Amino acid sequence: MSLAQVRSRALDGMNAPVVIVEAHLANGLPAFSLVGLADTEVREARDRVRAALQTACFEFPQRRITVNLAPADLPKEGGRFDLPIAVGILVASGQLEGKRLDEYEFVGELSLSGQLRPVRGVLAMACQAVREARTLIVPAENAAEAALVPGLRILCASTLLEVCAHLNGVTEITPYAGEAVQRARPYPDLADVKGQAQARRALEIAAAGLHSILMFGPPGSGKSMLAARLPGLLPAMDETGALQSAAILSLDGQFDPAMLGVRPFLSPHHSSSSAALIGGGTIPRPGEISRSHEGVLFLDELPEFDRRVLEALREPLETGEVTISRAARRATFPARFQLVAAMNPCPCGFLGDPRGRCRCTPEQVSRYRGKLSGPLLDRIDLVIEVPALADGELFSAAPGESSEQVRARVEEAWQRQLARQGSANSRLAAGSLERHCPASVAASRLMQSAVTRLGLSARACHRILRVARTIADLAGEARLEAEHVAEAIQYRRGI
Repeated sequence: MSLAQVRSRALDGMNAPVVIVEAHLANGLPAFSLVGLADTEVREARDRVRAALQTACFEFPQRRITVNLAPADLPKEGGRFDLPIAVGILVASGQLEGKRLDEYEFVGELSLSGQLRPVRGVLAMACQAVREARTLIVPAENAAEAALVPGLRILCASTLLEVCAHLNGVTEITPYAGEAVQRARPYPDLADVKGQAQARRALEIAAAGLHSILMFGPPGSGKSMLAARLPGLLPAMDETGALQSAAILSLDGQFDPAMLGVRPFLSPHHSSSSAALIGGGTIPRPGEISRSHEGVLFLDELPEFDRRVLEALREPLETGEVTISRAARRATFPARFQLVAAMNPCPCGFLGDPRGRCRCTPEQVSRYRGKLSGPLLDRIDLVIEVPALADGELFSAAPGESSEQVRARVEEAWQRQLARQGSANSRLAAGSLERHCPASVAASRLMQSAVTRLGLSARACHRILRVARTIADLAGEARLEAEHVAEAIQYRRGI
């Protein structure tokens, strides 16, 4: 046979479309052509495959070799096509049996010695392969990641020779049956935070309803400590959310199978660009907001971020996804993250300090706070002040509740939300607020008064109702009372 077709997969955003690797051998001067919109990494496969075949004692055909990666209009990148290209050449040259090629999909990068190296994005490929009921052949180091997809038959190999021996029926590869070891992530304990009763209460509400929160206060008051402890208060992820979060991390090769179901916590530096935070690239790649999908994105020193970067957060906060468009490609990534932000009250951080340490002028304070636009602040559910601890409170204050105690109440509130509407309160659609947030007469009057006196927008009004719904769930109440609405309104303060 002078023509062979081998199946593999490319990466296109969160999708992993099938790529048919066609290897054709023809008479003529020896040459090796690789076509099909391949980038530099893929074109370099010619040298890797040639060396790997020769090292494994196969004959490299001294003929005109043409390898086509179809479809031709889909960009191909990475080293994942090394293994299917090598298999295709061996089948086309008659050195390998090709009767069962339709049963398999091949993914893997080859070293010059014929060893198989791991590639990124295997989880996304596995999710697609299981739908077509094909067996996925992957490097051994990627097997645990691919095995997270239920119902998928996986064959893992360490070398090209193992794959060839299996296809020739000499030595069958045993299907992978290992299970990833679940390793609990050591979240810091909330009991480490001294004082800050109001901030702890707001953090509990944020965890129970997956609400966004902004903390402001002087340096050293505990804002970063509180933010780092939020993931330990959140309810457990469901299977769909865990796989989706893992698939995004897998696209960058950052996923550890043992951490499946652990909510990510990302804290990018304030010098991060828009492409780093939102995503980008010629071939669109996910940014920090997508990597923190189903987890927490902590933006410390919020006003220090570039204004254009912050404004780019507005749509993802509302829709839970981000679409990255380029001239040739367009990709949509999930970005349902929980935003936690922290800032100082002024550039020096000591505005309102009783010892008079602040030296900022009113213009400097106004310009500092003006970096945050009204539409962005309108999308943040909870805004709280984290004041400096009083003299002696750091050493004399009794330890507060632990993360385990708070998480127990959060889980109870979370189960009420799932039973009532099937999602977190922060994700309630505007059209279902009236049905899921019934309020008493006193609560309704208080809400109407707040809208009139504070000049709240419709979005702000809806977010207050969602926060009040969470407060009522924590209290075990079926309807919103005046005290629930009053507490939600106080978290709607301005900066």
